[in-house]
Amino acid sequence: MTSPIPCGRFAPSPTGLLHPGSLLAAFGSWLLARHHNGLWRLRIEDIDPPRTVAGAAQAQLQALAAFGLDHDGPVMWQSERANAYQAALDVLLASDSAFICHCSRSELAASGGIHHHCVARQPRPDPAVRFRVPAGSVVQFEDGLRGPQSQDVHAEVGDFVLRRADGCWAYQLAVVVDDAAQGVTDVVRGADLLDSTARQILLQQALGLAVPRYCHLPLLLDAPGHKLSKSLAALPVDSARPVPVLRYLWQLLGQAPAALDGINALPALLAAAQRAFDPARLPRADILIGAGLPPPGALSAPMLQNPPSPT
Repeated sequence: MTSPIPCGRFAPSPTGLLHPGSLLAAFGSWLLARHHNGLWRLRIEDIDPPRTVAGAAQAQLQALAAFGLDHDGPVMWQSERANAYQAALDVLLASDSAFICHCSRSELAASGGIHHHCVARQPRPDPAVRFRVPAGSVVQFEDGLRGPQSQDVHAEVGDFVLRRADGCWAYQLAVVVDDAAQGVTDVVRGADLLDSTARQILLQQALGLAVPRYCHLPLLLDAPGHKLSKSLAALPVDSARPVPVLRYLWQLLGQAPAALDGINALPALLAAAQRAFDPARLPRADILIGAGLPPPGALSAPMLQNPPSPT
């Protein structure tokens, strides 16, 4: 049997414009895929209508194109994938790996929101569907940057939601089904999603899907240590200045600045980055940006000139 072609992906949620933290994840994922002569897929994770911002998805796609991060195959839209998610849910229900749950958040508050058995006082007209996590469900895996990982999903997470009470599909189910459909072999994303990985592996095993390799890139943090996307520093990157922005992110990814010296054309810069990229140089710690915030729509000149060091 031959090994599948390496395939990475970038899957933003259309909750706003592309900010430095999300672009760092996209650039890192793209570089790793191209370094291994692999494919790079693009997916818009728009299954949460209350959080979706009108026009954000198209703005994100335009920004990625402006930065030259080309993708392979058509863009996948999760809002068009309900039939695939329902098919997977039907398999899990039929195998008793999933079950209908009438519990409300308030009823689970006493257990810290962790579901181990149903405590609903009465049936609900709009029940959720949960994945059954038996006691002893400990998942171990090797993260490409952060090394050996282990999580007792039963104790730390409990039975988790696959379809919400409002009818929306849960992220955990959608991402597993879509990664398999797009042939993703390498999930490269921000470290804020590291905690989701064990749940996704349980779902992959229950559905008989291949388990991809996982690599969680460092997060960009603001001065108080908050994730950049959750802070005032999460202003959109300036897609009109792709070369200096990518040069800055290249250094945040731990790569040698000299490899891109003297290159001012975007295609040449990306070609040089593919040749010079060294996965062994990727930082394993999150990155503190510092007190200076970027101006609207841009990374500030001081940030571009003096990239911060990993924490």
